[in-house]
Amino acid sequence: MQDNINNKTVQHPHNHQGCMQHALQAAEQICGAKGMRLTAIRKRILELICASHKAIGAYELLDLFKLEDPKAKPVTIYRALDFLMEAGLAHKIESLNAFIGCLQAETPHKSAILICDNCKNAYEIDATAVYESLFTLSDSMQFKPQCLTLELHGLCVSCS
Repeated sequence: MQDNINNKTVQHPHNHQGCMQHALQAAEQICGAKGMRLTAIRKRILELICASHKAIGAYELLDLFKLEDPKAKPVTIYRALDFLMEAGLAHKIESLNAFIGCLQAETPHKSAILICDNCKNAYEIDATAVYESLFTLSDSMQFKPQCLTLELHGLCVSCS
């Protein structure tokens, strides 16, 4: 969080634990409402993804998960990631081949991901209006989009 005081940006400490708690509570509610099983493995993978705002790759997740379950295989991670994305609890950052947790999973939205090229933090924003505009434009060209991923690379406020 930040404020602009006397034309200077003042950074406030970020309580990331609140982000993680929110994501886990939303996951429990969403999975319960959809009749989906949030197993212990899926929940743990979500916790690992949400441990920071940095995008994390599948093999990084595997390395972390192996600290708890040395016999874990890549398929374990990929199945959990598929489930989390299907449930709307995680997003894949295509340009990095990595994942972030969805911090607004309980609200229908279309996301754009802001990626800091310096610190590698990634933030999700609701870009529903942008998607609607793009779909309207594609309709005018009689084009039916199959997939749309919005990622913006740049520098976050801390790094700029």
